[in-house]
Amino acid sequence: MAAPKRGRSSSAQSKPGRSLALILIAIVALTGGMFLSGHTTPRLGIDLAGGTSITLEAKADQGSAINSANMNTAVEIMNRRVNGLGVSEAEVQTQGKNNIIVNIPKGTNSKEARDQVGTTAKLYFRPVLAQEATGAAAQPSPSASSSGSSSASPSPSTSESATTGEKATSSSSPSASASTQGRAASDALKADPTPSGSASASPSAPASPSASASAPTAAEAKLQAAYTALDCSKQAQRNKAGDGVKPEASTVGCGEIGGVWYKYLLGPAAVAGTEVDEAKAVYDTQTAAGWQVTMDFNKSGAKKFADITGQLAQNTQPQNEFGIVLDGQVVSSPTVSQSITGGQAQISGSFTQEEAQSLANMLSYGALPLSFQEQSVTTVTAALGTDQLHAGLLAGAIGLALVILYLVFYYRGLSMVAIASLLVSGILTYVLMALLGPAIGFALNLPAVCGAIVAIGITADSFIVYFERIRDEIREGRSLRPAVERAWPRARRTILVSDFVSFLAAAVLFIVTVGKVQGFAFTLGLTTVLDVVVVFFFTKPLMTLLARRPFFASGNKWSGLDPKSLGAKAPLRRTRRPAPVETKEA
Repeated sequence: MAAPKRGRSSSAQSKPGRSLALILIAIVALTGGMFLSGHTTPRLGIDLAGGTSITLEAKADQGSAINSANMNTAVEIMNRRVNGLGVSEAEVQTQGKNNIIVNIPKGTNSKEARDQVGTTAKLYFRPVLAQEATGAAAQPSPSASSSGSSSASPSPSTSESATTGEKATSSSSPSASASTQGRAASDALKADPTPSGSASASPSAPASPSASASAPTAAEAKLQAAYTALDCSKQAQRNKAGDGVKPEASTVGCGEIGGVWYKYLLGPAAVAGTEVDEAKAVYDTQTAAGWQVTMDFNKSGAKKFADITGQLAQNTQPQNEFGIVLDGQVVSSPTVSQSITGGQAQISGSFTQEEAQSLANMLSYGALPLSFQEQSVTTVTAALGTDQLHAGLLAGAIGLALVILYLVFYYRGLSMVAIASLLVSGILTYVLMALLGPAIGFALNLPAVCGAIVAIGITADSFIVYFERIRDEIREGRSLRPAVERAWPRARRTILVSDFVSFLAAAVLFIVTVGKVQGFAFTLGLTTVLDVVVVFFFTKPLMTLLARRPFFASGNKWSGLDPKSLGAKAPLRRTRRPAPVETKEA
């Protein structure tokens, strides 16, 4: 009967060429993908490539509390807004209880991102009660009407799925008289913009003593004074127009049409922007209307929008318009001729592509639960980032050189295996970082470089564990080939436990931290996983092949595996039991 095989390696261990071929094919494939994608270098974070860092302070708005839930919601919305601009490397994170830090790398539209990231984007659809031009365009004309309403003619194109009709600036004829403006505002406030209001109460009718017979309330008088004094050509007044007004209250607002600023008297909000499901910027090629913003309302919003457009269609100019008010500014005031049903609408008004996409972006990604005030803006120059990158790479090169010198001094020829393994690990790390940039938005920052440097020591530890296990087997008197195979199971367990602890620490850091510390954790976790791959598919198979070479197998003193220098015992030999001696009978 044949004796059972002992000490033989498995099929995978006896064919190390397959493992080496597999990892080399993986390297070639990943490198080829890197060059084909055109991203041959890792994306750099703001601290290395330069960029803009914005600090925003939260302010309680209309009763919203500054708590972790609202702050986290704001961070998510800001992230979506910035990502909507294609700035995938941007970092948005909380700092303390009421601050949010936004880091925008160089090479992106930082100004547009600054304009959008902290914008509250509270959108309301309000009926227009009165409107007129301000500033230089509001000079009195001989034909000025005492009604106080603009005689600008709207665009005639109106349909169920589209709301159009920005006013032409050349045909406006507002009154410059404060008393006339006050009477118009008073008449407009007395007019009910809801269906119950009669058409005879339209503010476009000339002011008469009977129309203002009843004295205005204190709130109406205050609003009249605000509308009369409002000059939208001045930025300071535009910024304060409608500030702090609740949605259910009437207010004033400003809007720019063709370079001319108009002031508006607006009724209570009829539809909120939160009832807009989706908004897109589209180019109308059929009617040559240019860029438009299409909106889809949810169920409740569609009903409200149909009701308000049906009500406004019964009124006369300008009360047949609704103002689309975004953060207190009237971005458009379309004219309505009939009820718009179906839950879909279009905003048109000579938008540029950038303006249409910006508005659609803010509407799609929702309103911030809090208001934010810009506290500081810090610009990091590319020169400073380059210096930091060079310093990090220099530190990594010094650390790698010291590790290699130690390996060569202590392990001699065996150090070539460790150096080759470090080279393979470095190539895989670089290629994956370059590919992960466009894939998941990974940006290499300074802490991530530190994580890669720390990983050099972790990777070298795995090689040292395996080498020392092999040398222990040689000290026991075994030759190199069986020592390589017998040392692997014990070294493998130690390597896996060590790498698991490192990966667990990296995972915990990545989950519980934010910002740049996550870059360190991500790089540490990535290199730890690559360490396991390299040791299993490159280092171990390479050692199996080298054990068959005379230079290592014979225990050359320069191989690092000399039995004499290691203090090896006498070779282990199998002894046979002496055969029993047959005794002969006398």
